[in-house]
Amino acid sequence: MWLRARCDLTFEIKVPTPFILMLRPRSGYQQWVAREEYTLLPNVVAFEYTDGYGNLCQRLLAPVGRFSVHTSSEVMTADSIDQAPGAPFNEIPTLPESVLAYLLPSRYCEVDRFGSLATEITSGELPGYDQVAAIVGWLRQNIRYCPGSSVIPLSAIEINQQQQGVCRDLAHLGIALCRALCIPARMVVGYLYGLQPMELHAWFEAYVGGRWYTFDATQAQLQSGYIAVGYGRDAADVAIYNQFGPAVSPIAQDVGVEQIAPPA
Repeated sequence: MWLRARCDLTFEIKVPTPFILMLRPRSGYQQWVAREEYTLLPNVVAFEYTDGYGNLCQRLLAPVGRFSVHTSSEVMTADSIDQAPGAPFNEIPTLPESVLAYLLPSRYCEVDRFGSLATEITSGELPGYDQVAAIVGWLRQNIRYCPGSSVIPLSAIEINQQQQGVCRDLAHLGIALCRALCIPARMVVGYLYGLQPMELHAWFEAYVGGRWYTFDATQAQLQSGYIAVGYGRDAADVAIYNQFGPAVSPIAQDVGVEQIAPPA
């Protein structure tokens, strides 16, 4: 499936403000980025680097006044999402070093608080993929997905207590439950074709059977159309923008995903 995804952000800057942006998807085993546009108005010098999770980030200093960011990407995504019921649990000594960080507690995923609940949810399931699938099923039944219900990221404990949240919140709880079973799990932020209401989206991946698999408790079933932009331990690692100094929020934000014909 070929998709065009775009994100437009507009800020009103009161003082020169440093930004770190994370808006460029990169090619990987489930997506190929064929074409990109990246426009800053007014045009300022930006420096790109790759963070510790492999995400493409841009550093810049936004000038006083109206400042806007426009990104657009044409991406070939997988026609279906890989699923692997029965894929086995990976023993910790066999895990790649790059995966080990996704076993540990992080700011929004208090892993040490969910051992009993994770064990209860997955009772009787084969260790590995089937345990993660059971966690996703439990999330869909017990945590209400409410787009727009929280502005700031909430932790797994907070979401479990209030029983509702936005996509990143459900991902936090899913990640914490997986890690409590010693299954590496990471947050992904990006786009989803057909998402309603249309917005940037968050889901999670779990490492079982020797590779990462996609899981999304906000959708009734997995479907094609995901475009990953950033990976990290939780929302603290995958913000599409961070700014430093007096707080700045977008005065306008517009996200869109559409299906397109393959490039000629």
